[in-house]
Amino acid sequence: MKLTKERIVDAGMAVFAQAGYHGLSMRQVADRLDAHAGSLYYHVRNKDELLTLMADRVCHQAHAACTAALDALPPGATWQQSLGAQATALRRTIREHPGGALLLADSPKGLSTGGLSLMERLLETFRAAGLSAEDSAVAADTLLSHVTGFVLQESTQRPAPAVSAELHGELCARFPLVMTTLPRWSEDEKFERSIALLCTAFAARARS
Repeated sequence: MKLTKERIVDAGMAVFAQAGYHGLSMRQVADRLDAHAGSLYYHVRNKDELLTLMADRVCHQAHAACTAALDALPPGATWQQSLGAQATALRRTIREHPGGALLLADSPKGLSTGGLSLMERLLETFRAAGLSAEDSAVAADTLLSHVTGFVLQESTQRPAPAVSAELHGELCARFPLVMTTLPRWSEDEKFERSIALLCTAFAARARS
């Protein structure tokens, strides 16, 4: 099969999902394609460019998902609803790609046009909310960091260990707030509540 940039990105995504950033190499990508490593460089200059292309793919898909989510909002939707729709679509998209959260988090450094498109629209949303240009930049970065961090945490969660009644009682005595006060929401509910809390903070900053 003919070697193309698209196929190289496909292989890079597969290797990245298994080996991570530091384990990714052009040789591994070439092996997955049953090709010589040197032949990849006719299409992709180096590992950094490959990572940018991979991040760009994830970010462009996320941008398209965010666009669809925004189009589905009712007329006159608030900026909070707009932000929530974008955050939810972004989380859903990067969960579809093993390693997608890491690629998205690294996308601004590679000047990924997809990542820049995501950031541009978030900045527009925060400016519409009344935040200054400087605060909008921090708010957009904070939101993206929260979403990528949330997805990374989801992807590394282990099943909860079995706890005896005795141990549960001891833990409740030592850590009453953690064990008895915090409700146990689903990941979806926790994410929605976390975005709502961030929106409250952003709104307070805009009012000030």
